[in-house]
Amino acid sequence: MPDLGSSPVGDVLIVTAALLALLYLGLTARPPSALRSVSKTLAVLLLAVAAWLGAGPLLLTLALGLCAVGDFCLSREGEGAFMAGVGAFAAGHLVYIFLFLGQGDSDFARLIQLPQLVGVLVLAVAGLAMARLLAPRAGALKGPVLAYVPIILGMGLAALTLPLGGGLTGLTLVLPAAVAFMASDIVLAFETFVLAEDHRARRVTPYVVWPLYWGAQAGFLLAFL
Repeated sequence: MPDLGSSPVGDVLIVTAALLALLYLGLTARPPSALRSVSKTLAVLLLAVAAWLGAGPLLLTLALGLCAVGDFCLSREGEGAFMAGVGAFAAGHLVYIFLFLGQGDSDFARLIQLPQLVGVLVLAVAGLAMARLLAPRAGALKGPVLAYVPIILGMGLAALTLPLGGGLTGLTLVLPAAVAFMASDIVLAFETFVLAEDHRARRVTPYVVWPLYWGAQAGFLLAFL
């Protein structure tokens, strides 16, 4: 568990957030409801509060807070709520980019060196594949969807500027968390724009997206707090 100094409140917040995350996992495939929205939002918002109480980086608190806003929006129905959620998550990704690049040992030169160069190439291929697959299927949301792709990939690239060592704020924990966050976005995009309404995979995707996503947020908290 992250070290919140002598604050038992922070520890309680993290445990409560984890319990709410488990509660939401059981609700994730169900229709929108007040309980579903509250559990989903608080599961991440409490992590933001824990980051603030633990005197973590302000950017960490802001990123977690923006993701919590996105969670609330995506837990509601309607295109307006969906677009607001996409905007909040895009902002959260951007804040994470600034957080990673703001680390003293972040170095762009690593992006053209092994082993990070392999990650850069993987991200480039993934980005092109996503754009090609989603563009003809996103309809009126084509613009926002295509704009979101480089943002999430940018977070991955920012993580790759960190060293292999460097403790938890290096690639040891930040990269797996970033990959999990990106994977949750990719699976959600496929569920939303590619899979047919009656596709069997839709029974599983909600239970894949949420653990990846919440685990990523908890990983960032652990890395930077």
